[in-house]
Amino acid sequence: MAKTKIDVKALSDQDLVQKIAVETLHLKRLKFSHAISPLENPMSIRQTRREIARLKTELRRRQLQTLQTAAIQPENNKQ
Repeated sequence: MAKTKIDVKALSDQDLVQKIAVETLHLKRLKFSHAISPLENPMSIRQTRREIARLKTELRRRQLQTLQTAAIQPENNKQ
């Protein structure tokens, strides 16, 4: 069950937050299932964890970009 990578830059902020929540729940279920009986593909845990990291990184990049833009605006208004 190979998952294709999603284009995180095309998602809105709301979609990113929602996707992070869904993937986090999926990761918890995978870990729980693996604790009870071994998964057929234990690498899926790693893939899911990395997908969550990609989503969180994109969300944080957007937050920092917004903060940086807001910090630059008052400097331009002083002139």
